[in-house]
Formats: sequence, C-alpha cells, structure tokens
Amino acid sequence: MFFTLVAGLSEWRVAGLSPSQILLTRLVTIPVLILTGRPYGLWRDTAFRLVGPVSTPARTLVDVAAFVSFQVPVYVAILLVAGADTDEILRATGAAMVLMLLLSRPYGLFLDMARRLTGAGRAAP
Repeated sequence: MFFTLVAGLSEWRVAGLSPSQILLTRLVTIPVLILTGRPYGLWRDTAFRLVGPVSTPARTLVDVAAFVSFQVPVYVAILLVAGADTDEILRATGAAMVLMLLLSRPYGLFLDMARRLTGAGRAAP
C-alpha cells in the first residue's frame, strides 16, 4: 500500500501523468508485483550470495543495488503499458529511483522479517 501511494503521488506531481494513466499504472502494478515477487526474492538472494558475508553498510548497498537493478526495468515496462511517453517515463523513473534509494533497505529488512515470520525461505545475511 505504501509504495502504491508514494508512486502514485510521484507519477502525478513529478512525472505529470494524467489521473487515468496513474490509475492504469497502479492497477497494472498489482499483478506485476504478484508475478515478480518471487523472482525479485531470488534476484536479491543471489546478490547477497555473490557478495558473501559483509558489514551492515555493505548489506545496505547490496539491497539498494538489487532493488534498483530489478525494479527499474519492471517500472519502465509498467509505465509503457500505461501509455506514458518518453519524457514522462524519464521523470517518473528518476523520481522512483530516489525513492528506491531511500526505501530499498527498509523494504529488504521488511522482506527478511516476513520470511522469518512465515518460514518462507531464508532471510538475507
């Protein structure tokens, strides 16, 4: 819910998407998030496995790199489906990347907590 609200506000205020484009973008995002949840988890796990045991600041960098490198192409595809033009895509993606840089580690910690609570795989180191 948090990402939906933040992204929608960013698409409206920063990228200048119309309300119908924002609604379509947010609706397309729901099944995309469901379909990409597991692949992103595997992507993130692979990034941590490749880096190996590292300090907390380095774990933050791995989380940021994994999140941005996976989510930016997905977000661009969603914007294309919603009918955003190149300028709108560049503005929305730029704003999203700022949010991704700020929120990727807290999101990664949330994912680790959810995994521990549900027993759904191993949390990242």
